[in-house]
Amino acid sequence: MFGGGIFDGQGSIAYEKNTCENREFRSKLPVNIRFDFVTNALIQDITSKDSKLFHINVFACKNITLECLKIEAPNESPNTDGIHMGKSEGVNIIASDIKTGDDCISIGDGTKNMVIKEITCGPGHGISIGSLGKFQNEEPVEGIKISNCTITNTSNGARIKTWPGEHGGAVSEIHFEDITMNNVSSPILIDQQYCPWNKCKKNEESKVKLSNISFKNIRGTSALPEAIKFICSGSSPC
Repeated sequence: MFGGGIFDGQGSIAYEKNTCENREFRSKLPVNIRFDFVTNALIQDITSKDSKLFHINVFACKNITLECLKIEAPNESPNTDGIHMGKSEGVNIIASDIKTGDDCISIGDGTKNMVIKEITCGPGHGISIGSLGKFQNEEPVEGIKISNCTITNTSNGARIKTWPGEHGGAVSEIHFEDITMNNVSSPILIDQQYCPWNKCKKNEESKVKLSNISFKNIRGTSALPEAIKFICSGSSPC
């Protein structure tokens, strides 16, 4: 799939209504582009603009490459993740420019053996593993390499987020390296007390086990004094 076309979600008509109090409205919003149960594919040189929800959703796919993509939405647009994936293996995201109101790239459960490189991210919430641990029977996330990326004017940079309490899971062999941060509020963050809207069991520890996580050659500037923050689970320490 290639050719320089634009998928325009005309999301501005939905952004004001997409609030925490209006979850029924949010549940009906469309994703700009979906790839479900796709094997051996190349998605190249397309643009996703102003999605009402996620720009690109990748689910249960194997051996696909997304390359030279342009993704754009306003900084204040809610839940407009650039690329979200889950239960997929062998996905490559390469040489793409992502500007959005949520995670530039978010990696859900069951994602394995993935390469993310040469990404320009910002504005947005950075590149995130998770959130994980909210639902029962989540599959492990393992073998993810993020490298040679530039993250600018985002709330987070390289992030792993899991819910407190709730359910178990596993995250392993996650490697962030050769990443430049420019004016990022939380450049490096492990948050095992992730609790948006205070809708969680904050008095309980996360049951998601993190292991073999590395951050190598991360450089740049932090917008806040604390550039590195590890909020680890007491029951399943980082």
